[in-house]
Amino acid sequence: MPPPYNTPPQRDSWFAPLSVDLIVKVFKTTFFHPFIAWIVPLCFRAQNMFWDAPPMLVSIAWASMITLSWIAGAINDRLAFGLPREVDLSEEVIVITGGASGLGLLIAEVYGMRGATVAVLDVEEMENGEARGVTYYKCDVTDKDQLARVAAEIERDLGTPTVLINNAAVVIGKPLLSLTFPEIEKSISTNLLSQFYTLKTFLPALTRSEVGGTVVTVSSVIGTVGAANLTDYAAAKAGISALHRSLAAELRQSHPQIRTVLVTAGQLSTPLFYGVQTPNRFLAPVVEPVDVAKEVIAAIDNGRNAEIGMPLYARWINWYTVLPVGLQAIVRKVAGVDTAMQNFVGRTGGRRENKEVLIQGF
Repeated sequence: MPPPYNTPPQRDSWFAPLSVDLIVKVFKTTFFHPFIAWIVPLCFRAQNMFWDAPPMLVSIAWASMITLSWIAGAINDRLAFGLPREVDLSEEVIVITGGASGLGLLIAEVYGMRGATVAVLDVEEMENGEARGVTYYKCDVTDKDQLARVAAEIERDLGTPTVLINNAAVVIGKPLLSLTFPEIEKSISTNLLSQFYTLKTFLPALTRSEVGGTVVTVSSVIGTVGAANLTDYAAAKAGISALHRSLAAELRQSHPQIRTVLVTAGQLSTPLFYGVQTPNRFLAPVVEPVDVAKEVIAAIDNGRNAEIGMPLYARWINWYTVLPVGLQAIVRKVAGVDTAMQNFVGRTGGRRENKEVLIQGF
């Protein structure tokens, strides 16, 4: 009997891992890095080349331009995000919603092993049963009463929360005409309203903390571009991106000791995305959860405000909206964004009529 779903394509060629992200990463650590750029004129000088020789002048001009670009980037980040806060992991109490599996669990395990105190909130049991330094609380983040109860338990058991990572989400993956009203309500409640509930529940504790705090919001590029079969999800992700940016503006004025991190992710490499067709492996590669986790952890560790976009196109996705509408239509067709969900089955591997599945960070 044939399987009830299509198995996602496997990487079967040597060049499959090659992507624009990999190329940019290589260039950033070589030709576009100030240290490497200045090695070239130093090597020329070691060969007794005169300072006014054309190769020397070109290499110095290139190194100077790269250095000035890095300095301008640092100034831009300082103007946009301000000074970082001091972070001591032994004093941090990290609350992660949707942390029983996937990206949330990965971040929880890393911080647990590094000595931070971690509380995971999820309706599902943790995939590995337990993890060092991680305390699991069964909680439906769409239930305000459950959140209030769990928040009190966390303060009693672990201490005052200092980091909130809003990571829980749900994908149903149906056309709007096929969605039932309960499914729409569940999707909007989980993906959008729960963010208001968790912020209202835990943010007062973060503002009381003597070490400051950090709020992390996991959003999606789908919130900007939208996609067929994701009307409810796209609307909610657009909402939480707007929520995050407005909240960040408020906190800069009222509680400048609170840092905010917005994560705008593309498709993650996880069983939860079985059946989703990647639009373009070179321009829009599948993101490994460990790479997203590294960026999120680095932002929290450094105590800085940040906007993280992965893969590369996610950092420029807002420019899509300024393209002429005709060109937008061409880009959508070429990218295949509106056909990517046709064979979506999610983690369960069930039939398409039973596709509701909890996911993290799409």
